[in-house]
Amino acid sequence: MEQTRYGNLQKLLNLLGPFLILAFVMVFFAIIMPGDVRDTFFSAYNFKLILTHTVVVAIASLGMTMIIVSGGIDLSVGSVVALTSVLGAVLINSGYSMAMMILAILGTGALIGLVNGLIISGFRMTPFIVTLGMLGIARGLAKKLADNQTVNLPDITLPSVGFLMKDPDPNGFFVAPGIAIVIDLAIIMALVLNRSVFGRYIFAIGSNEATARLCGIRTRLVKLSIYTLSGMFVGLAGLMQFSRLRQGDPSTAVGIELDIIAAVVIGGASLNGGTGSILGSMIGALTMAVLRSGSTQIDWPNYVQEIIIGTVIILAVGLDKWRESRSRQ
Repeated sequence: MEQTRYGNLQKLLNLLGPFLILAFVMVFFAIIMPGDVRDTFFSAYNFKLILTHTVVVAIASLGMTMIIVSGGIDLSVGSVVALTSVLGAVLINSGYSMAMMILAILGTGALIGLVNGLIISGFRMTPFIVTLGMLGIARGLAKKLADNQTVNLPDITLPSVGFLMKDPDPNGFFVAPGIAIVIDLAIIMALVLNRSVFGRYIFAIGSNEATARLCGIRTRLVKLSIYTLSGMFVGLAGLMQFSRLRQGDPSTAVGIELDIIAAVVIGGASLNGGTGSILGSMIGALTMAVLRSGSTQIDWPNYVQEIIIGTVIILAVGLDKWRESRSRQ
């Protein structure tokens, strides 16, 4: 009876943990900010701005959640975001339609994910090493495609490119289309992870891949599907980054994979696999955006922001280890 009560308490803490961390961050900034800065930070306009800045990390976190729950990792996310955003700019400048550009970006992201999945599942190589190599390959391809410079767009194309991340009503209730897309995809992926056979396979592989294989799960095929689907989400994140910047920058999104991994771990996922949730990852992504926004509002130098983000990542991994040790007791 007592063990059951403890298990229920543990589940409740895992569910509420990401919300408590977000609340702590917001209270922290509320305490240290001067009054005028605090009013700006907690304004409805700034909150919508934070949501907009959350979009890229949140979309990529959808795929990263599946990967981490399955016991893997993907370090190539930032480079793929840069590559797909540059590809979008190059295609628009070459006269391709928006529809063709979007399909090409999503297809490129999925293709890179497929390659990662083939190498990881086919040759049983460590995801850390494979995706670290892809990080360099994708970044190099982005620089080659952009001729090692920023790809700017004609003024006439800027409104159509930027509509996904443009707030149609800055002082009202309507949000940018990108935010609505994140919410819709998060609901769909939460159902996939928690209500589908594919989702159960992901958790089973992350908990114990050998046992999952013995139970008849085609682990290689599932892993291949996970990395391909995640790659498509990263391509969509690249599209959102392109829409936000309205240019193709091969140097963009450097280190964003750390924000994404931190968001997923803050959201309750274990780096050892087997646990995680889409809702938690979305709250984790929002927490990272609030941290960056608050640091900017206080006018902390960029190096201070990087130190804070690095500290958060270490604390997030420490929290993961603590949760794991408690679950064994």
